[in-house]
Amino acid sequence: MSDPDLDELADELAEFDVVEKKGGRSPREERVIAGFEDIQRFVEKHGRAPMHGEDRDIFERLYAVRLDRLRALEDCRVILAPLDHQGLLGDAPAPAAATEISDDELLAELSGDSGAEDITALHHVRTSADKRAAEEIAHRTKCEDFDTFKPIFERVRAELDAGERIVVPVGDVDAVKASAIQKGDFFIVEGQLAYVADMGEEFTTKYDRKDRRLRVIYDNGTENDVLQRSLQRALHRDATARFITSLEIGPLFGDEPAADDLAAGTIYVLRSKSDNPAVAAHRDVLHKIGVTGGKVEARIANASLDATFLLADVDVVATYTLYNVNRVKLENLLHRVFDNAQLDIEIKDRFGNPVRPREWFLVPLFVIDEVVQRIKDGSITRYVYDPGKASLIHV
Repeated sequence: MSDPDLDELADELAEFDVVEKKGGRSPREERVIAGFEDIQRFVEKHGRAPMHGEDRDIFERLYAVRLDRLRALEDCRVILAPLDHQGLLGDAPAPAAATEISDDELLAELSGDSGAEDITALHHVRTSADKRAAEEIAHRTKCEDFDTFKPIFERVRAELDAGERIVVPVGDVDAVKASAIQKGDFFIVEGQLAYVADMGEEFTTKYDRKDRRLRVIYDNGTENDVLQRSLQRALHRDATARFITSLEIGPLFGDEPAADDLAAGTIYVLRSKSDNPAVAAHRDVLHKIGVTGGKVEARIANASLDATFLLADVDVVATYTLYNVNRVKLENLLHRVFDNAQLDIEIKDRFGNPVRPREWFLVPLFVIDEVVQRIKDGSITRYVYDPGKASLIHV
């Protein structure tokens, strides 16, 4: 998901910019005056002093707390009295029962204890863009044609139960491309299964960012008309948000290619014929697992001269054909699954140089086959390999 729109927030805060001060005042005095001038500008704009209250804008509530503190601190009143042409430093009203920013936190900012260089710096406050995103997601209406979508939700649940789709944390950037929300996507956001039913035309915001309107249907029979960037923020903000994989993506590879697939390579599993004692003792469970874009026969043609193959001929015990897959990433995934079962051995190459082959693993062939199948259906993310039990363990 995209980062919060800091430039958007900066634009909204422009009216509160602090005018450069002169006159040899201390840094604390400068901060106190700058904070008070923020309040004065608010009063000039709205015709009243800032007020407390849950229904007030966060900036107004911040200024209300700040004004209470400035009124209560005698040294601040002395500094500000000559500047108070609006009579804001009168008798302090009773402080609000609860505020989003505590008195102690605000006093620390006024005193410079927080380390903030500017009294206008906000802490623990959502950006206005995040607030708007939350409001958009929360503003739902009844979906009048929900009967059209109800079978779609039922089918997706059945596909999840059958393992045909999987649920992936939105934060998993390897599984979800943050900015690629598409028509037909399914998400779980704020506890609801959501379906992107339609997408409007893309447009450019005044901040030169691409966005578009989405029609999002929820499985409780509601819908909303939400900006794509707002949905992205809502997903990113919700720690429990999940992306549901699409059937259109298909398996990573299969035994037979689709009509428009391009062959990409082969996973090969080899067994060594080496007479090295460390190899011979575990021959039945010691396998080299690799991926090649060419023919396996060509890859192993000179195995006896290659330290990568333990300077010995090999038997091909299994192969799996790939279609439209990144071979490097797939090989890395396979090796990562079996990382804790990697053979630790050092041999000399034919020039006498020490070599530590990295693609040999102490793992039974049936487990390798299971891993390949779980990579196909996407469930491998829920399993780890346990060398002690020589099996995959669900996590």
